[in-house]
Amino acid sequence: MDRYLVQQKKIKLKLLLLGGLLLISTILSLAIGRYYIPVDDILRAFAGREVPAEITQVLFVVRLPRVLGGLLIGGALSMAGASYQGMFKNPLVSPDILGSAAGAGFGASLGILLSFGAVGIKSTSFIFGLIAVLITWFISTRFGRGDDSLFLLILGGIIVSSLFQSMISLIKYAADPTDKLPAITFWLLGSLSKITPKDVLLMIVPFLLCMVILICSASKLNILALGEEEAKTMGVNTKRLQLLVIFTATILTAFSVSLCGMIGWVGLVIPHLARMIVGPNFKALIPASLLLGCSYLLIIDTACRSVFAVEIPLGVITSLAGLPFFLYLLTKKNKGW
Repeated sequence: MDRYLVQQKKIKLKLLLLGGLLLISTILSLAIGRYYIPVDDILRAFAGREVPAEITQVLFVVRLPRVLGGLLIGGALSMAGASYQGMFKNPLVSPDILGSAAGAGFGASLGILLSFGAVGIKSTSFIFGLIAVLITWFISTRFGRGDDSLFLLILGGIIVSSLFQSMISLIKYAADPTDKLPAITFWLLGSLSKITPKDVLLMIVPFLLCMVILICSASKLNILALGEEEAKTMGVNTKRLQLLVIFTATILTAFSVSLCGMIGWVGLVIPHLARMIVGPNFKALIPASLLLGCSYLLIIDTACRSVFAVEIPLGVITSLAGLPFFLYLLTKKNKGW
């Protein structure tokens, strides 16, 4: 019992440290950029004290929506990845496993091709992200039987992702190479530069609802990790739990992709890192993934817009940063999962 209490205290301390890392990352993201803002001026601005007009403009109009968007999207993708890895009991699962990212990418590409406005592009992207998962679910329920349902769900996701990726390629082939094609390509590479205050307000409510649902489902995910049959004998409605996880993870992923484009590896790598820090217990793993994902995306975005002369697409850097870490994970046998 004493050992258990000590372990819980260690986990709480680690979560507290991750919260501190997030706070530091947020402040640095607000301060660093083409126009540097001293931390003292940031604190004065948030306290309502007088600061130069240009600082107010850059801080509240340019950087704050971008930072808040990065927090929401990084946390959303990481929580979705952690919950999917638990549900499928597979460490290689990421938030786009059921095709939501590819569907959202197709929706945005179609919106750009048809000259929709910003709201139309994001709405079309979100809708097609949901449609992709519905098609995947239909395939798994139509052809899946008993123990094959999860396998068919993954297979259906691969089929749907391939379908929408092919359709994206077709749209890029048909797009105007001087106007539409560059816009589609840049959007697909991912960026937080287009996020507006309205986008943040639109996403924050579903984000909080999905976060609460996943955290409240942590105990059942722990039981599900023992095996589906064992979970059923312990009173867990596995079908309902799977539907709940798929619904929340799809909402989080579709919202994220519709706002910033396709950002890879965040939902795959961050849950692994969180698992190495706090262990496999989903009661700690989901909050840790949330905090780490927020910090990670803010740090990467700050590097994208500050280190290089021209802003590098976010998806490029997340992939470059995620690959070496994932290679390191592959060298660790029987650790972290």
